[in-house]
Amino acid sequence: MYRYVIKPFLDTILSLCAIIVLALPMLIVAIIIKIDSPGPVFFKQKRIAKDKKTFTILKFRSMPTTVPHDTPTHQFKAEDMLSPFQKFIRRSSIDELPQLFNIVSQRMSIVGPRPALWNQSDLIEERDKYGANDVKPGLTGWAQINGRDELEIPVKAKLDGEYAQTLKKGGIRAFMMDCKCLWLTVAAVLRHDGVLEGGTGAMEKEEETEASKEPVEK
Repeated sequence: MYRYVIKPFLDTILSLCAIIVLALPMLIVAIIIKIDSPGPVFFKQKRIAKDKKTFTILKFRSMPTTVPHDTPTHQFKAEDMLSPFQKFIRRSSIDELPQLFNIVSQRMSIVGPRPALWNQSDLIEERDKYGANDVKPGLTGWAQINGRDELEIPVKAKLDGEYAQTLKKGGIRAFMMDCKCLWLTVAAVLRHDGVLEGGTGAMEKEEETEASKEPVEK
């Protein structure tokens, strides 16, 4: 009942309310992005949805247009390439706000595993082990509030699996877990917890030496 009826209803209502409330701030952000650097206001990228189907995620562009388009976050060090405003919207997660439209269209949920890139096979395969690909991806999630960019892929996938299993069982426990994720997300964003440009997210820490590869949107 919660997973299939209540949660989608809350996703739609809350995201629509957020879009209305944040319409003016998002317009201001869009204008600054256009002035700040050449390129489009929005960044679009193919991501993995429920049951490993694909969808196009929508974000504010927070990087130069010269960077590669489909490289995972843990493979870059972009700090020197970003403008002060780009650094700000990435660290404050403002660049994620357009995903509210993905939620309204029911391709995403407010809470769920963060959507993997279509070519991020290591994370997708790890999530398969825990059933985390069986639920809608989210704007925030259990892994996000427990480390975000600092987590290695096996740890992230396991936490995503814990959330997925709780959601599948439904009931008050699933609802309370969603509430906890939302509450702790606000606190984490305000503190900029777990935000690492060129952070981990690799299968093993030794692979962090590959982080010198070209940057892309996270």
